[in-house]
Amino acid sequence: MGHVAKADFYSLVLGRRSVRSYRPEPLSRDLIERLLDVALWAPSAHNRQPWRFAVVTGPEAKERLASEMGRRLWADRGRDGDPQDAIETDARRSYRRITGAPCVIVVCLTMEDMDVYPDAHRSRAEHLMAVQGAALATENLLLAAEQEGLGACWMCAPLFCQDTVAQALDLPINWQPQGLITLGFPAGAGKEPRRRPRHELVLWR
Repeated sequence: MGHVAKADFYSLVLGRRSVRSYRPEPLSRDLIERLLDVALWAPSAHNRQPWRFAVVTGPEAKERLASEMGRRLWADRGRDGDPQDAIETDARRSYRRITGAPCVIVVCLTMEDMDVYPDAHRSRAEHLMAVQGAALATENLLLAAEQEGLGACWMCAPLFCQDTVAQALDLPINWQPQGLITLGFPAGAGKEPRRRPRHELVLWR
């Protein structure tokens, strides 16, 4: 594999932004598959590669996914007693982000190849290792999108409605949605991110 200069890699990581608005032109299958190939090279516990990806480019599928997630948002937050105008604002924003992206990739995990334990403690640890693997693959995908000049944004909403997402996309029964990435050529620059200072986050011993 080719060598990447330190400066180029640091610029790529530090330059990545969450972009939420896109130009309408579609992404080629070859381009999407390049991103996925980079995602597949993430590390994972036991090298079990627990990540799975549902690629959604069809307008009907995106509309169905966004609508079903919106209905679930209304139901859940309505039970919480949240103000209707606040729910409406969040639901519309989510709908626009999903349907307005040329490509949506739903990141899932599966436990089918992970180890099985008889006790809850180790079972939970094994599941968390699969979650970590899916997250590492997601970061690879986001960095690959940046390298390709694409805009991308990670949305964690599927965690709150995994069954809804699975049903809307008719996912295999053992695929657990973890999040989704909206992708497209950016219509504008993403916001400058805020980061807490290192001294608040790092402990030396």
